[in-house]
Amino acid sequence: MVQLTALTQEVLTAILKSIDEGIHVVNTEGKTIFYNEVAAKHDGMDVREVQGKHLIDAFPSLSEESSTLLMVIRTGKPIYNQTQVYLNLHGTRIDTINTTLPIFLGEEIIGAVEIAKDYSRMKLLSERLLDLQKGVNKSSKKKVLKQVSYTLSDLKTVNPAFISMKNEARKLAKSDSPILVYGESGTGKELFVQGIHHESLRSDGAFIAQNCAAIPETLLESILFGTAKGSYTGAVDRKGLFELADGGTLFLDELHTMPIELQAKLLRVLEDGMVRRVGGSQNISVDVRVIAAMNVHPTMALQDQKLRNDLFYRLNVFTFSLFPLRERIEDILYLTDYFIYEFNRKLKKSIKGVEKKLELFFMDYQWPGNVRELKHTIEYMMNVCEEEWLTLEELPIMLRQLSSSSQGKRVHPIESLSLRKNLEDVEKRLIMNALDLSKGNINKAAKLLEIPRQTLQYKLKKTLD
Repeated sequence: MVQLTALTQEVLTAILKSIDEGIHVVNTEGKTIFYNEVAAKHDGMDVREVQGKHLIDAFPSLSEESSTLLMVIRTGKPIYNQTQVYLNLHGTRIDTINTTLPIFLGEEIIGAVEIAKDYSRMKLLSERLLDLQKGVNKSSKKKVLKQVSYTLSDLKTVNPAFISMKNEARKLAKSDSPILVYGESGTGKELFVQGIHHESLRSDGAFIAQNCAAIPETLLESILFGTAKGSYTGAVDRKGLFELADGGTLFLDELHTMPIELQAKLLRVLEDGMVRRVGGSQNISVDVRVIAAMNVHPTMALQDQKLRNDLFYRLNVFTFSLFPLRERIEDILYLTDYFIYEFNRKLKKSIKGVEKKLELFFMDYQWPGNVRELKHTIEYMMNVCEEEWLTLEELPIMLRQLSSSSQGKRVHPIESLSLRKNLEDVEKRLIMNALDLSKGNINKAAKLLEIPRQTLQYKLKKTLD
């Protein structure tokens, strides 16, 4: 083993100790020559229990075949993002995702370094999620638990276009075809999807929702498709969300955050109705309706290569674009009255409504957080109001500052009078409307906008960045 100078070794040790991921270095004999505090915390060990000891003495559940560090020393080949499950010296189960690299001096291998991320807690939570969903799925067969909390009637609106969309959703709910829903945050995508499930012929089946951005990439595949015993050390036979949703609906939110490779596997399930557990060889038939949602326009996700073209075309059988609140002007005061009524009931208050100045501010404000922002604003104001009418004085501090400077002008939280910004917003809205009408077809959208196709592609890249 090459010898480092005392100064070099001290500097190297200081650098490795400052890294916020687990670092474990062994020599060619399998003895630990460096083990940082983060790795010790992950493994539930003390540094002194590992430093200077052979790997298998510190982690007796590992072997020459199952240890990624010993495997890399033996083969000289790196291993990336490998799941590893083992017991520490005290018998506690540890789950990590490891990247393990050989250390060479010239052409001679002199050791291996492992960079580990601790997924024990996240994996435990995800397994509990699966167990909970499994329990809900069983209960649904007994019709003990309600599968959804909301129906389409819970999406309150007096906007004619939105009412028409809800009516269309009721009709299309009877189909088993996949659905794609997109809209800004706070527009009510999950309520809309739950409403579709409630109106469907699967309403007695499971409704399972999974936010694709909430689970690390390395776990999302096993969450969706399940695991087969022996697929990695410590793996057990476990159903994924597709199997648990059999006979019902699987809602995949923020689909565009799903890794592209995993989107290919999702497409195969949509095509043939068969899933294969991670590490398994058997295909399992499932009867699941998939509804996906995104908070970005599909064309933007396609342009940024966050969504596969073939998956988009498979999901785009039925598409719904939920309107932002600023485009449902008549709903602002309607929803304000509705939320006041609801919070009067919950808070045991008797607020009569909003004063005229506040009403004008609400109508002028852009509501970037949409219905969710309006609801939370009303909730805050109802809690602090001590009079019969809500006024500008009860607004949350940031909105109060905007109201004092707006003077009845159209209020936008940023650059309200900027000509460039407002023109960009109008252009973007027209492009989005054209893409909606053309169902994402660039050529048709360009004709609607009366501009060349190349110009539209340039503007898409520029305005959607």
